[in-house]
Amino acid sequence: MRNPNGRGNPLVMGILNVTPDSFSDGGRWTDADAAIEHAFQMADEGASIIDVGAESTRPGCTPVSADEEWARLEPVLRELIPSVSVPVSVDTMKSEVASKCISLGAAMINDVNGFRGEGMFEACAGSDVDIVISHMNGSYDGMHSREMGPDYRDRIREFLDGQISKALDSGIPDRRIIIDPGIGFGKTPQQNLEIAKDCSFLGDSHRILIGLSRKRFVREFYPEMDVDDASAMLSRAAVDSGADIVRVHDVARTVSALRL
Repeated sequence: MRNPNGRGNPLVMGILNVTPDSFSDGGRWTDADAAIEHAFQMADEGASIIDVGAESTRPGCTPVSADEEWARLEPVLRELIPSVSVPVSVDTMKSEVASKCISLGAAMINDVNGFRGEGMFEACAGSDVDIVISHMNGSYDGMHSREMGPDYRDRIREFLDGQISKALDSGIPDRRIIIDPGIGFGKTPQQNLEIAKDCSFLGDSHRILIGLSRKRFVREFYPEMDVDDASAMLSRAAVDSGADIVRVHDVARTVSALRL
């Protein structure tokens, strides 16, 4: 199946949370050996990218220091990056962590804070990593308490356009930029559903990543469905409307949904 925007087949990004407190699987992969084994399993199931995160962004989450985040990431990345058959992305908002991950060979930096942190663009500019610029409504400490109005599509697009310009100014080539509308970060449940089903408002000038897997609005709108089945169904809808990459917990079910 080809992506309707003509940029090739959709990619599945497998989520690897090495956190004790993530909303879906917190604590499950905190052991480095278990995390690495799970990453290999996701690659075998069809993941094209493994996205490793060491700081939770669930409602009520507590920020962690750069040192703590790196302590969680390093033992996993040091073994995983040179041995897994697919590129490894790191989900981080901190430039010092991003720099260390890039030095170990990370292929992508995925920043839910939209590269607003000090030094984030500069940390990536001198390398060949891809970057994912996400939209977050408001700041990290209030991202789940704010909601957007009816002009949310225009505001998301305006923010992403501004950050793309900053990335280009910092020396990051356009071809390395991926955008993410930030489902779940300061949007209403209805807005999240609308974005998931139609991300075409983001245009076709950059690759689009959508991360909706197991989020609260999925359970709210599809209470009779298994959450991974519903997530896979919505991921397929996102791809059909223009998404290039879907970020998910259950790789096998998503790959199956995309092949239907």
